[in-house]
Amino acid sequence: MPALPPIRVSDADAGPYAVTRGGGPGADALWFTLVHAGAVGRLDPDGRIEIHPLDAPRCAPSLITQGPDDALWFTRAGDHRIGRIDDTGRATSFPLPTPEAGPFGIVAGPDGALWFTELRADRIGRITVDGQVDEFPLPLAGAFPSAIVAAPDGALWCTLNQAHALARVTVGGEVTVHPLPTPGAAPVGLTVGADGALWCVEIGAGQIARLTLDGRVTEFPLPDRDCRPHAIVAGPDGRCWFTEWATAGLGAIDAAGRIEEFPLAEALPPAGAPAGAPAEPHGLAWDADGTLHVALEIGLLARFRP
Repeated sequence: MPALPPIRVSDADAGPYAVTRGGGPGADALWFTLVHAGAVGRLDPDGRIEIHPLDAPRCAPSLITQGPDDALWFTRAGDHRIGRIDDTGRATSFPLPTPEAGPFGIVAGPDGALWFTELRADRIGRITVDGQVDEFPLPLAGAFPSAIVAAPDGALWCTLNQAHALARVTVGGEVTVHPLPTPGAAPVGLTVGADGALWCVEIGAGQIARLTLDGRVTEFPLPDRDCRPHAIVAGPDGRCWFTEWATAGLGAIDAAGRIEEFPLAEALPPAGAPAGAPAEPHGLAWDADGTLHVALEIGLLARFRP
């Protein structure tokens, strides 16, 4: 897969972490979080970059998604708030009822609200666009709920990293847990594939799992079981694309489980990572032109054109 020149969006200490396409007037822009710098950035199709510092440098903006109001919504794991930023860069945030909740995953739900996970509180949260928050407890302790998606069955699904399972949450807050077959799977990233099934990465087992909406699971081992897959997103080519954190790689898997891998070194500048630092790929998203952008903690967005 051809690699395009990467785009530097920050210094190596800021930590680009998650990336997503915007909505409303900025629908062709990409928005990304700078987890270590306490900021949110915007990349326009013409290459212009805007960085918007938030009101708390250590708020640790993590995952980000387009909201139903065309603003971008993101979790602030460092100060346990949910953030919102509009197309002009005006940001605000909302506190959570549960102290030390550790919000992480976030997605727009089918009910016009945002749904998010609370890593440290074993809860799933719901926030309306005017900031009203509800929380729903999980039936497990120490589950570490992580990524969350809106599925075709009208429910929210999330990965339970330390329970080695996925959970289905209705808009009324009813929870059903679906264990993964492999002990120690530790799922993190989650997406809805072109086939309507859920696809997640098992960072602990080095596998990709496919789960149908009725709970049937198929697991696909990766060539390097120690690659620690992290994030995953459905692609316009019908495959699901994922990052491999430990090996600085990028992978794709089709509906039949066929896997193709690409080294991120191809998308780095000639000098590679600064001071020999690992690339540390995390989130990834497609732009309007079909280019895949991968957030690297060394301050770059790597780019690939399938």
